[in-house]
Amino acid sequence: MSDTPVRVLVADDEPLVRSGLRLILDAEPDLQVVGEAGDGAQAVELARTLRPDVVCMDVRMPGVDGLRATELVLRLPEPPRVLVVTTFEHDGYVLDALTVGASGFLLKRAGADEMVQAVRTVAVGQSLLYPEALRDLIRSRPRATSGAPVLTPREREVLGLVAQGMTNAEIATSLVVGVETVRTHVASVLAKLQARDRTQAVVLGYRAGLVDL
Repeated sequence: MSDTPVRVLVADDEPLVRSGLRLILDAEPDLQVVGEAGDGAQAVELARTLRPDVVCMDVRMPGVDGLRATELVLRLPEPPRVLVVTTFEHDGYVLDALTVGASGFLLKRAGADEMVQAVRTVAVGQSLLYPEALRDLIRSRPRATSGAPVLTPREREVLGLVAQGMTNAEIATSLVVGVETVRTHVASVLAKLQARDRTQAVVLGYRAGLVDL
């Protein structure tokens, strides 16, 4: 693990939630809360000036909401990872945030250990995939198969296994191929779907009719 702590920005309109997240994250030697935002506009400004590695973003905030803030944050020259934090498991805003590039989502009622691990996971560039929860969210929206990119049969197979929450190593074992081969297929899928990460690829892939959940 790097000697430099993961820099975290907490964005939530409830002061108690922000304070709670700060206490949980700052208690870890490898995590550091560098700022707090009470709304989406402030989150975007602080993300620009503080340059955190991860933004814990509430999706429902007054003024500029978390969805719009996620879009704007991810357009920054060196964007942080965005971890959506929500009260409601089936919040449509969460799916929209994942569609625009958030790396995962976590419920506010999650335990301290889950929150810490979630931040660490997205900080190193991995996606936080909960297949069952993601499946429920995605199925709440209609598919739009027109204009879908063309994936090879193997790429579609790999995407389907990614949607099950498998790691590259697990996919390699399942398909009896090397991990580097899997990485190549995943990279190709991300490029074709114009996805930032695996989570966004699964969302876009399902909505384009390229993968079943």
